Amino acid sequence: MRGEENMIWWAMIAGSLCFGLTMSYVLNKSGANTVGAGAATGAVLSLLISAAINFFNYGLMNMGDTTAMAVDIAVNVIVGAIIGGIIGWYLGMGKKVAA
Repeated sequence: MRGEENMIWWAMIAGSLCFGLTMSYVLNKSGANTVGAGAATGAVLSLLISAAINFFNYGLMNMGDTTAMAVDIAVNVIVGAIIGGIIGWYLGMGKKVAA
């Protein structure tokens, strides 16, 4: 892994933007417009994406182990749920509540 002083920041920013746009697109298309719906959808999406990436990396590279994979997937699910909840909340802000 690159040390902090050798990180390629434009690539980190581009990756974060791509992930955020993917999450927003999927949540918008799924109609998730509450914190709960956004968090649930975000958690599942993050689970599938991070599991795929971790399994590919484990199969292709000589790095990490299954424990590190499990921790990375779990952390990504939590982060995805938080991001999804925020996006779901934002998407629901314009909805009027029926009295």
